[in-house]
Amino acid sequence: MRLRHIEVFHAIMQAGTISGAAQLLSISQPAATKVLQHCELQLGLKLFERIKGKLHPTPEAHKLFSEVDKLNRDLQSVRRLANNLKNHPDEAVRLASTPTLSITVVPAALAAWRKKFPQVHCTLSTHHTSDMVSALLLGDVDFALSLYDPCHPNLASEPLVRGSMTAIAPIGSWTKKLDNTPLSVADLPKNLIALDLDDHLVSRVMDACEELGISFTSYTEVQTYVLARTLVEFGAGAAVIDPFTAATANHDKVQCRPLLPNVPVDLYLLTKKSTPLSRSARAFVECVQTAAAEFIARTSKE
Repeated sequence: MRLRHIEVFHAIMQAGTISGAAQLLSISQPAATKVLQHCELQLGLKLFERIKGKLHPTPEAHKLFSEVDKLNRDLQSVRRLANNLKNHPDEAVRLASTPTLSITVVPAALAAWRKKFPQVHCTLSTHHTSDMVSALLLGDVDFALSLYDPCHPNLASEPLVRGSMTAIAPIGSWTKKLDNTPLSVADLPKNLIALDLDDHLVSRVMDACEELGISFTSYTEVQTYVLARTLVEFGAGAAVIDPFTAATANHDKVQCRPLLPNVPVDLYLLTKKSTPLSRSARAFVECVQTAAAEFIARTSKE
């Protein structure tokens, strides 16, 4: 099948009619009909039956469609990448970050960066790390920020700042308000606000607990560190969260202590290999590093 055959066949399968496919592809109906006829002739297969004026895919067409659909998605990705390479200006900054960083470190970094680059266009997007990998490879973003290293062969990963997972509890849970001594996982409240075990940082905390034979019963489970922090501020329980979210907590309502054993948290800069950052993008990364370090320092002082 030629490229045009793939496009027309895919469009007909989606639209269900020749006219609908022609509209999707911005071509005339006779042109779409001609391409379909040529495709069937080359394949030696009947792909559609016309019954009572409507097109019905043959069994062969259904079998072909699963593979053609994959090819069509790949084609769209190639076109999007080519468009990005052609159209995005060098000095524009396009970045993606995980939800946690997008509402903690990134806003502080952007505010500092804007003082140096007040007129440079900046696009921020929020994704999970797996989606950011795709965005980087397709050229949709220049760099990404994550608390997880995806270890992808075509991406470079650079740790910018390291902190530690932090226990937070309602004010008065520990004797001293400003007690910043490490808290053993054995001394964590047994009824913790739980987070998704698929989170690699949460898994590492649970691994440390299991090694000591410690288990927890949680009656409240949430999906984000920010929600866990908010619940602790309202006195709904204690939690273990990342240091950047801990730094944004209302310390008139909560107390923070690092864990023992230490569970490190790295903030990673992710970029596509062999694709250097622009001057403005590199300056943004420097602002991220400075802001993240300030967040870590703020948590350690509380």
